[in-house]
Amino acid sequence: MTVGPARRRGLSTEVADVIREAIFDGRYPPGAALREVELAEALRVSRGPVREAIRALEVEGVVRAEWHRGATVTALTPQDVAELDSLRAALEVLAVRRVVEHASDASLGLIEKAVGEMDRASTPHEMVRCDIAFHDAVYAAAGHARLLQAWEAIRSQVHLFLVTRLRVSTDGYLEQIRDEHRDLAAALRLGNAEGALELFAEHRRHAFELLASEF
Repeated sequence: MTVGPARRRGLSTEVADVIREAIFDGRYPPGAALREVELAEALRVSRGPVREAIRALEVEGVVRAEWHRGATVTALTPQDVAELDSLRAALEVLAVRRVVEHASDASLGLIEKAVGEMDRASTPHEMVRCDIAFHDAVYAAAGHARLLQAWEAIRSQVHLFLVTRLRVSTDGYLEQIRDEHRDLAAALRLGNAEGALELFAEHRRHAFELLASEF
């Protein structure tokens, strides 16, 4: 058995990072077209890396490509929203229980540090990034490699879910998210699994109900 030569993909990865950030900060809203020619010109690269980047983002679930429409930023459907919410709930139950049972003091400190970073967030999109970073810290603290991989597989879609939620309303958003995450971190520090699970469920429910109400 032989294998072909490896291809360097550094440029396409960099292009994917740039496009992903443009999606997550609202420059490309759900449904927006991602045109290879325009992106290549803006990024001063050939169309090849742009095409590879769009394919990678399609695998992540933040871009959809259809032969008659080309590539667009994923516009979440009611089914998408429900599936993401239910899968996230299932993963978080295991993550919270693992953190309560196994997390080190240092890992809990990193979760609390992620909450502290929320004080610096001055815009809703910055707060969404902090929200995702908090959950990154929770899954890392769980000490379960495959659980972490499962979270990373839907991480970008959850980020898109939260960005889409901002399009419904941002009234009181910064304060609400800070307060909710302080409570989540405190419950984990106390080792109160059932209390933490209830708070995590309520935290998810706020975003889900707001977004679901728009369909």
